[in-house]
Amino acid sequence: MKGRNNTPTSAGLVQGALLIAAASACVLIGSLTSSADAQPYTMKLSNDWTISGDLPDHALLVSLQGIANKQAPNLYFEYPPEWTFKFTTEVLEYYRDTRDIAFESLTGVDDALNKLADTADGFVVWDTDVRTSLMVAFTVAGLENAIVVTEDRIQDMEGRGLGMVEDFRGRFTDMNDAEIFEWALDEYWARCSKDFVFWMGGVHGDRMEAGIADFGIFKGGFFTDLSADPADTVEFALHNRILRDLDPDAVVMGWHSYAKDTEGQHVSLLSSYGLRMEGLNTLPNTSYSFQIPTTTGYKFTNNHTVGADEVVVPEDKVYIACIQTDAIGIGAWTKPGRGEIPYAWEVTMNWSWLFPAQLQFFFDTATPNDYFIGALSGPGYMYPKPIPQDRFVDLMADAQRLMNELDMRVFEVMDYSQGNRYFGNIDLTEEVVEAYYRAIPDAIGFINGYGPAHTNYLKDGRPMLSYDYYLSPTRPEDDAVLDLKELIAMNPVRPYYLTMHVRESSDIARVKNILDRVIADTGDGQEVEVVPLDRFLRMASHTPTFTPRVLQSVDTGDVMVGTGEED
Repeated sequence: MKGRNNTPTSAGLVQGALLIAAASACVLIGSLTSSADAQPYTMKLSNDWTISGDLPDHALLVSLQGIANKQAPNLYFEYPPEWTFKFTTEVLEYYRDTRDIAFESLTGVDDALNKLADTADGFVVWDTDVRTSLMVAFTVAGLENAIVVTEDRIQDMEGRGLGMVEDFRGRFTDMNDAEIFEWALDEYWARCSKDFVFWMGGVHGDRMEAGIADFGIFKGGFFTDLSADPADTVEFALHNRILRDLDPDAVVMGWHSYAKDTEGQHVSLLSSYGLRMEGLNTLPNTSYSFQIPTTTGYKFTNNHTVGADEVVVPEDKVYIACIQTDAIGIGAWTKPGRGEIPYAWEVTMNWSWLFPAQLQFFFDTATPNDYFIGALSGPGYMYPKPIPQDRFVDLMADAQRLMNELDMRVFEVMDYSQGNRYFGNIDLTEEVVEAYYRAIPDAIGFINGYGPAHTNYLKDGRPMLSYDYYLSPTRPEDDAVLDLKELIAMNPVRPYYLTMHVRESSDIARVKNILDRVIADTGDGQEVEVVPLDRFLRMASHTPTFTPRVLQSVDTGDVMVGTGEED
């Protein structure tokens, strides 16, 4: 797969990114000014996102949110405890306390419509018998400023003075997804944003978790869940059609469909165009948080424990560094135990301009033991091996800029373009490794992988270490303790640097209990030590007991084809 030929220069890309940030700032300032007399509302949502349950109401509400927030940050939802992103209540309280926002609670759908329906210009009806029609309706909602409803709400909408702009009942009967999306592309794609596109994937069947829909409507984006599996020839061709038409610095929002393809296929394909991913389809309240800036004069500050050039001499111990992945742990930040042990958090760096105040919430509520690192493989989620060479340098220059803005010194790389933690390879060639060292010169070190990998490197006192252990949230504690003890026994040379990936939904209290048991089982409790990641990397650079290793050769021409999902 070849990338676009009209690739900007490095300076052009950085300039473009700065223009995006400046434009975002103007939007923020304008929004806050125009909302001086607006009343912001909040409402609690249920965890029922089934077509036969609350999805019709939730689709209406998130479409109303995207429309109402076009005028000002007017509507914010509290998602249920079971939701993937578990911080919506804490962020709401943070906005209330730090921005003096007096939210008024809404009691239900009718109350929300009574307060905010006048921000819409019409309504669009989706067909509950054809799930895909809802994605098309979301696209129409953004273009026509229309509330998304089912047929039982038509009379209500008309009673509120709103006209029907599209009626999809029966329109797509007996059509497959490829036929529906090809029709939608022909009908609407020319009018849609080319800076953002929205993959409404994730769960399938009777359920759609449409958390990102408000932002897609806010941005006038195209919604789809087209497959990235080359075996799905028609959907794959349509998928490529969309990616080809996007602007070079566009952001692919949402997530792939668990029913159609794999994470590796999806991210590999967009990476082959030099595009970045920001997940998930469940990411909530984006149209609201996009408009809330950081506090005046705010500067993101990380919790460094060593100087960038400080020499740290290790002892003959096992050193463990814990890294929680996937968008600052997705929901782990608010779970028990945070702050009790040194812990690194993978940061989706584009939040600095997409949702600046939301990212400030994490920095402001961090403990001294919370350390932020840049991710993932670029300025957003990408895989390096498929990225066209003429795009790589510019993209990584943007990643370095974001790391500097966020005061981060460690960068994480992951590549599932030719395998995942179950099969294939997830290692990096020396060419890719060297490219990262050149492109991100301010990093004191790099982390590679998701599951355990074998790429280890050292250059100019900056190590790249792959994960040694993957701690699944479902792994029994007894088994995890035995796993770690076995790893320690298998690596007798000291110091031994054990890099541990903690999957996003784990809580730190559980991790601490596992590590405490490992430490206790060493006898005197001193052989194993959990240390901050930056100190860990400085020790590894001083005494590199790891074996340098890179992938010797790899065919980068094909997008990975496989089955299975990272869970």
